[in-house]
Amino acid sequence: MTPEDQEETQPLLGPPGGSAPLSRRVFLAAFAAALGPLSFGFALGYSSPAIPSLRRAASPALRLDDDAASWFGAIVTLGAAAGGVLGGWLVDRAGRKLTLLLCTVPFVVGFAVITAAQNVWMLLGGRLLTGLACGIASLVAPVYISEISYPSVRGLLGSCVQLMVVIGILLAYLAGWVLEWRWLAVLGCVPASFMMLLMCYMPETPRFLLTQQRRQEATAAMQFLWGSEQVWEEPPVGAEHQGFHLAQLRHPGIYKPFIIGISLMAFQQLSGINAVMFYAETIFEEAKFKDSSLASVIVGVIQVLFTAMAALIMDRAGRRLLLTLSGVVMVFSTSAFGAYFKLTQGGPSNSSHVDLLTPLSTEPASASVGLAWLAVGSMCLFIAGGAQALRSLLACLRLLHLQCLFHFVLCPGNQRTDFGANHSPF
Repeated sequence: MTPEDQEETQPLLGPPGGSAPLSRRVFLAAFAAALGPLSFGFALGYSSPAIPSLRRAASPALRLDDDAASWFGAIVTLGAAAGGVLGGWLVDRAGRKLTLLLCTVPFVVGFAVITAAQNVWMLLGGRLLTGLACGIASLVAPVYISEISYPSVRGLLGSCVQLMVVIGILLAYLAGWVLEWRWLAVLGCVPASFMMLLMCYMPETPRFLLTQQRRQEATAAMQFLWGSEQVWEEPPVGAEHQGFHLAQLRHPGIYKPFIIGISLMAFQQLSGINAVMFYAETIFEEAKFKDSSLASVIVGVIQVLFTAMAALIMDRAGRRLLLTLSGVVMVFSTSAFGAYFKLTQGGPSNSSHVDLLTPLSTEPASASVGLAWLAVGSMCLFIAGGAQALRSLLACLRLLHLQCLFHFVLCPGNQRTDFGANHSPF
């Protein structure tokens, strides 16, 4: 490695001599920011238990038909798309901390509107607001956490973002098992409110403060987060105004990972994982499960466990191998679930009426009893071996892509006409 390469890979912020900082307040700051992804996950999972409850609503104005139920689950993605654009604009202008504080407002207001809803339009409006907050939080929280973390814990704290999302989904499933949709919406306000309270006491990221030429504030933030004033290299003047340009796509080191990343994210969405998350309980009710709420909780638990496992084994097993296995498992599991619906369609004594809490020995002996577990088993397999591994891999790819952009924008050694070309892994 040449001295020029060593200069290029020098982190903007890092502990002197590789020494470990003494302060652990960085973990508190990361937890405060991670409450955004937790709220994000709760908003995604909210529709699963809420839709069956709203289908049985006493008021006709609130009762969801098939079309309204579809919109109730899916409209959050429209809000998230707008939130992603808004968050990208805010994060470099208002800062990471203020943007995280602002995203708590649509979370709380959205769930409050749902709680006070008197008709379907209020329900959809509340979901749209929570989706807007989801888009902002999903973009800003990983940036904030990666910029406040010192190198030895950056990967650990970065992987917690995706884990908090699936924990939020599981929390919605568990709470929906015992709460009606209004009280469930009240619970949805809690993580965002707690996040607002904690983030008020957390500092802005030192990296953002440096790009704004606020060195004294960056020093204070570093002292708070890391416990000491670290040695850093100043970002070049005007670096905060440099960004990504379409002309850069002419370079193989840019367009190849760009195409691969976009394709993986597109296939992730087309895999149907969001449909399972939004309508898990409805799916199992359509399969005529007596314990559709319990089946959803089982899926949520498997989701959390295997998301954590995927994050732990990712560096050892390799991304390519896990992605290949992911595709194979998704094909097998969705085929099995489709076969279940085909085999049990129209049966008068559908095996899916089996109560999951009842021991199998008390059920009538029948060859079709095992089919009740085929639905849950195939969905758990889909989550465990397929989509969640892909989600974790994509989270790391997004973090890597973000880190590469920061590396190009903030490191002065990279301002060459052949940027990236000499170091591209492709």
